[in-house]
Amino acid sequence: MEINQVNNEKNGYFEAIENNVQAGKMSYVWAGETKIIIDHTEVNPEFLGKGIGKQLLMAVIQNARENKIKILPLCPFAKSVFDKDETIRDVLF
Repeated sequence: MEINQVNNEKNGYFEAIENNVQAGKMSYVWAGETKIIIDHTEVNPEFLGKGIGKQLLMAVIQNARENKIKILPLCPFAKSVFDKDETIRDVLF
């Protein structure tokens, strides 16, 4: 599984790729220079139940920590993971 980031000035996404197929995608919108809003998570039906969404979120969190970015999880999936795991809440704003 390979996870890539595609980032633009206003928005971007992280995508999980396996065997040249997009397994999942987590999109975000910039809210200033140091904050992003995760607005959507989508997993390819062929990859359901494999933890793709969580892998994407962990990649976003790692990137946020490395770049001193704060996250607002509006996406219900991302919010539910933050609600369950207090060890990742250091990146929330």
